[in-house]
Formats: sequence, structure tokens, C-alpha cells
Amino acid sequence: MFKKLTLVFISCFIFFFSFAQQIRPAKSSEIFREIKTLRHIPKVLYLAAHPDDENTGLLSWLINEQDVETAYLSLTRGDGGQNLLGTQQGAALGLIRTHELLEARKLDGAQQFFTRAIDFGFSKNTDDTFKQWDADSITADVVWVIRKFRPDVIICRFPPTAAAGHGQHAASAVVAEKAFKAAADKTMFPNQLKYVDVWQPKRLLWNTFRFGLVNTTSENQLKVTVGQFDPQLGMGYGELAGLSRSLHKSQGAGTQSVAGVRTEYFTHVMGVQARESLFDKIPLNWSEKGIDNIDELIDIILLSFDYNHPDKSLHGLLMLRQRISEIQDASLKKDKLNDIDHIILSCTGFMGEVVTNQAEAIAGNSYNFSLNVISRGAPPVILEQVNWITQTDVLNKRISGDSLINIQRKIQIPLNAALTEPYWLEKPAKNAATFSVPNDTLIGLPELASPLNVSVVLKIGTEKFTVKLPLSYKKLDPVKGDVVEQLRIIPAMDLSFAEPVYFAKEKEDLKVTLRLKANKYINYGKVIFRVENATIATFTGINLPENTITIKDFILPAGDLARIKTAQNKLEVVFSSENSEFTTGQVLIQYPHLPSLQYFVPATTWLLKGDVKVLAKKVGYIQGAGDLIPEFLRQAGLQVDVLTEADILNPSKLASYDAVVTGVRVINTDKRIKNWQVALKSYVENGGTIVMQYNTTQDMALQDFGIYPFSISSKRVTDENAAVKFFNPNHKLLSYPNKITAEDFNGWVQERGAYFPDKWDDKYETLFEMNDTGEEPLKGSTLYAKYGKGQFIYTPLAFFRQLPAGNIGAARLFFNFISAGK
Repeated sequence: MFKKLTLVFISCFIFFFSFAQQIRPAKSSEIFREIKTLRHIPKVLYLAAHPDDENTGLLSWLINEQDVETAYLSLTRGDGGQNLLGTQQGAALGLIRTHELLEARKLDGAQQFFTRAIDFGFSKNTDDTFKQWDADSITADVVWVIRKFRPDVIICRFPPTAAAGHGQHAASAVVAEKAFKAAADKTMFPNQLKYVDVWQPKRLLWNTFRFGLVNTTSENQLKVTVGQFDPQLGMGYGELAGLSRSLHKSQGAGTQSVAGVRTEYFTHVMGVQARESLFDKIPLNWSEKGIDNIDELIDIILLSFDYNHPDKSLHGLLMLRQRISEIQDASLKKDKLNDIDHIILSCTGFMGEVVTNQAEAIAGNSYNFSLNVISRGAPPVILEQVNWITQTDVLNKRISGDSLINIQRKIQIPLNAALTEPYWLEKPAKNAATFSVPNDTLIGLPELASPLNVSVVLKIGTEKFTVKLPLSYKKLDPVKGDVVEQLRIIPAMDLSFAEPVYFAKEKEDLKVTLRLKANKYINYGKVIFRVENATIATFTGINLPENTITIKDFILPAGDLARIKTAQNKLEVVFSSENSEFTTGQVLIQYPHLPSLQYFVPATTWLLKGDVKVLAKKVGYIQGAGDLIPEFLRQAGLQVDVLTEADILNPSKLASYDAVVTGVRVINTDKRIKNWQVALKSYVENGGTIVMQYNTTQDMALQDFGIYPFSISSKRVTDENAAVKFFNPNHKLLSYPNKITAEDFNGWVQERGAYFPDKWDDKYETLFEMNDTGEEPLKGSTLYAKYGKGQFIYTPLAFFRQLPAGNIGAARLFFNFISAGK
């Protein structure tokens, strides 16, 4: 670790505004709280495994009631979770959840950190977790965050035991204990010490909990009362916590905003035990730290603070800044100067932005931008100079009196400007459980500040401040009003396959479809298809107009395809033009509660060959939480219709389908399904086939959703390589039209399945059993029952992950299910 020596530290204003495209003043109530926080020395680091694991009520209380700088360290970005909003999984979901967490932090005021750990899905204990995660590298990441942030108190959400309920939860506590000791040890991860000093937190605590029937609290534990009403917020901290947690919309984590106080419980883990408060034996202010004259200055500023005229505090704040700049503790000085510089800028009422009407830009091109700056405070602010990307303007212009200054300028995007994407997705992951990052000093950061900025030099009083304004895109949305987002740097062109998988049939040509997005004029381009770096086909003479998206079909000849001997293949495409090669496609994620998110993935798809049969021709699909199975089935040559309520309640319409498939978690996400049960049961009785994918036990629209009674549990098989035992290998579902063997369960990803049935009517047949190591076999991996002329199949197997991943064995089994009525 820390072999890459490029040092990345964040300058004063970028620290506060790294996720904002405009620099705007804080509200007076926020400024007042930030001044109070200047007086407090302690820091708290809350630590858990996933986005939405944190105790938002406690964070809100620490920041707003105790005025303590607080951060949440989530080991992962939630990549292995579910998505109730759409079909994004894996890295895309992790990006969504990262920004949901950042939106939550904007509400409660905490900072946010991450490690390189990838959420690889549910694990049952720490042994399973550390088979995936390298404990030393994750510990090193936590040590790095501790040494940078320098918390006095670390609080774990979970214990290192089975009470954590999830192996990754428990692992977060294991790593916390190791990091607590290692952070102060110069022999541990010594390469970090080129950039940070060792640091020893005072104590490590576990924030015990009541989750459902699990109660780990006790009256002899350290207790803290939280949830008090804050008149500056207009709500209690429990109400603020509900709003914050409800921003995890992809997880359906909407939470009540509960008014009133409640008790939080803590048990000692390491360090100096706390008897009375979280901050026992920790210096609370400057005086207790042995630094004179600062507490008194802050008290004077607070006593005279005018909510209607925060600029009246500027004189005192500038004096305070001078005093803080004289202290000897370099780390404390740096932190507090960052804080007070932000406060001073807010008190001037400064707003700044650099905006264009282009959402996307190409390196080397020039675009028209507007620099807008304004200062609302009475004391004048001098705009001394503007450092554009390639030149500097010396202005010495007074900005005050609430008058907007606008400067128009054409800016060329540097030729070496990097594409806009998350730093943890720039390089392929080291493995399924650890991200690669281009620079180890980036570890911990939720994302990078925009690298493309216009910096303005301001003179406030006698002090100079440099403020970086990121190049941004601004538009007027007729519903939202002003929308300001990061200017996204894109390549001259990007390309992707239209489908995640293609089926190559013996002795037949294959039509594949590409999406070609030309961001500049492309003259005489060439498309090359490859499998395992071997060229399959080449097409030349492709011309593409500027700023267009072209959907183009290419025919891969049967003779070329015949050279591919393996059943599951990754098909790659390269676009070559003017000595440039393009091999990636843009992934653009847009949801109303998030900014536009972008990253790039290799232009690949799955090419499946071999003995794969499907007899069903027409499938009806009832949408659940969102998955890519309809697209997969269409590419296999089936007609797939997403059913409306009117379709489901129309017997003749429903009878036209060979099979009806329900999306994942349909019982949890669509409450109307309880109104459809009679129609669906009649469809089966008259000869139809229903294949129902997994549901969870939370927020179920109805309990009795099978053709015969069965109940689901929280049991799962997390080992994607778990052995599978067949009860009746000759069963129709395992032999027609594809003969299913143990080989069809090879190469599965993330898990076998989740929420297995644990009780079922005798009329159901079970197909196979499987289990994680050391656990009892689970027989409910698929239930099959005949009913009237048709059949009903319930399967908790993770087909929604396997099919888009091109797993041919999972495809053969799923095709048997939907062909059961043929």
C-alpha cells in the first residue's frame, strides 16, 4: 500500500464544497453552529459496513447538539445490495448508494469516508467475509482514515459476533479493533507516514441496539439521551435522522421522522473506558488543550452574533483566524483553519459559479462559460484576480452591495483532461471484493473534487483567500428550476452493445447491434469484433455525424463464429478512427434525487453458444424491483411483454402466454398483486405456467402468494460455488428441453439464492438441495406444483444476477422453467 507517491490533499474550500458545483454561503443558523464547533476539539468516527448502516440519529445529535466534528466510515459502497429504483446492480448500484449517502450527509452534517472493500453480497460470518476481503488491506484503509481524520472516539455500529446479523457487519467491528491499535503503531503500514502521522484514538465503543427481537442493550451500559428538539433546525434530531435515512431510496429505506428523546447505549471495546460521557478524559476545548485566548475569542463572536447580519462577525473571525494560525499543533491548525475559512466566506455572503449550457465536454474543445460572483455582506470583498485554466486576469474589483458580477469567457478543456468517472472505477477491480484506485492517497474519499476549476483570489479584510469554482453545467428545468451539475468530460465517441447477451446458433449468422455515440465527426471508422483477443470480424468505411447516436446492426458470419469453441464467451468491440481506438461505453445514471452520475465500461457483451434450447415463444413479465431478465429473454428470441394490470385481469390476454414470470421482489414492491391472485391462479388452472422469482419477508403485500401454501424465510446460500444435490435428475424441469447437470451450476456469481422457502404444502415437489459450509441443507431452492392443467414454480435462485452475467447453465435451467407447459 502507498507505493504511489503523488500526494493528494484538499485545500481549504474544496474540503467543504467538494460535492457542490456552486460556492454558496451557509444559512445563519448553520454559520452559528459552525462557530460553536470551532470551540470543540473532539472528533468522532462512526464505523460500519454499508451505506444506511449508520445511526443517523446519533450522528445528528453529535453534530448539531454536541457541536462535534463527526464522520461516517462505510467499509463498502453497497455494491452487493438490491435496487428498488431500477435495474442497476454491482458498480452502478454502488455509485448510486454512494451519492445517496452523500445526500444524507448534506442533511445531518457529517463527513463521509469509504474503504476499497466491495460489497460482494450477504455473508453469514466473518470467516466467509475474510475469504473475500483481505483483512490486512481493509485494515490499512481504516488506519489511513483514522490517521487523516484523527478521531478521539470511534463508534462501531456492530459487534464482531453473530449478533451483527451479517458477516460484513461483524467484519467491520473486527477491522475496527485492529485499526484502533495499528493507527498509533509506527511499524504498521509505515508507507502512510509519508503523508500522515500516527494517531491514537482515546476509545473504541460499540453502539448497542434493539433490532427486531435482538436486544443488545443493557441498563449498566453507558447511556446518552438523543433526539432533543433544536429550534434552529425546527425539528428534533430523531426527525432529522428520519429525513436523512429516507434518502437511501434505492434500498426502500424510508424511515419515520420520530419526535422526542430516546436513549442510545454504548459498551466499551478498547482504550480508556468512558464512565460519564462519550468524551470522558478528552480535551473538550482549546483551554483544556492548553491553548489560551481562543475560547474567549469564540465566546465573544458567539455572544455578538447577529443572525440577520453575520458579516458583522467578520472582524472577530479574522482575528480568530490569525490566532489559530499561530498554534503549534499542525494537524489541529490545518483542520480549524479549513473550518474558519469556510465560515468567513459564508459571512461575506459570497456566491460563485462558472457555468456553461453544455452538460458534456470533450478534451481539447472550447466552450463558452459565465463566471458569476456576488458578495452580500457590508464589508467589501475585493476580487483581486481570476485564474482561468490557461490564463490569469488581474481585476482588483470590489464586489459588494449585493450586485452580481458576470464575466464571459471561452475556455478550452485541456487535451489531457481525464474522463469524468469515479476514481474507484477507473481501473478494473483487483478482485471481486477490492477496488483498485489510481492513487492510494485517494483511499477514504467518497469522490474527487472536480479537477477542472477556475480559481478566484479574494481579499477579505487584510487576508487573501483562494476559492476554486468547478466548471459546471447549468440549465433551467421547468419543474425543478435551476439545475447545476458537474461538467462531464466524455470521449470523442463511445460505443456499447445493445444487449447484455447474444445467442449464437449453429451454422447461422448472428446479428449484433451496437450503439455508437459520436461526439465529433467520425470519418471512415472501423469496427472490430474480438473474442479472447482474436478478431472475429471487421467492418470498415463507417462515417458518423457529430453529436449523434447511431444504432447499427452488424452481421457476424457463421463461419467466423464456428471458430469459437467455448460455450460462454466475452465478445469485445473496438472502434478505430484516425489513429485513435475507442473501447468503452458511457454508463449514465439519472434519478431525481441524485446528480447525473457517469462512468465508463468496456464495450463487451456475452456470446453464448452450445446446447441451449427454449420451447416457450411468448412470455408475460410482471415487473418487480427491476432486473434485466426481460432483455435476456428477448435476445434469446422470445416475445416478452411487460404486463399491465389490465393485461393480468384479462383472461384471454393472459392465456396467450406460454409462461408468466414475476420480477424479483414483486410481492414487496407492487401492492396490487393481491388483487391479481385470482386471475393468476385461474391462468395456471387453465394450463399456464408461472415462474415466480424470489421475494423477501419485509413489507409483503400478502402472505399466501403460492398456488398452494408455503412460507419463505431469511435463509440463503451465499456461496456461489455451493454443491447442489439433485433429488430427481430425471424430473421434467431438469431434463426438458435441456438436460441439467451439476455443471450447469458452475460459474455462478455472488450467491446461489436468498429467502428460501422453509415450509410448504405436500403438493409441492422440490428439485434439489444446497447449503453453505457447516449448515443444514436447504431443500426449498425451487418449488414445483401442478395445478389444474398448468404448473407453478417458485425459485429463490439468483437468476436475476446469473442471466445478465451470461451464465449458460443458469440460462438452460431458466429456459426449462418457462418451457414447462410445452
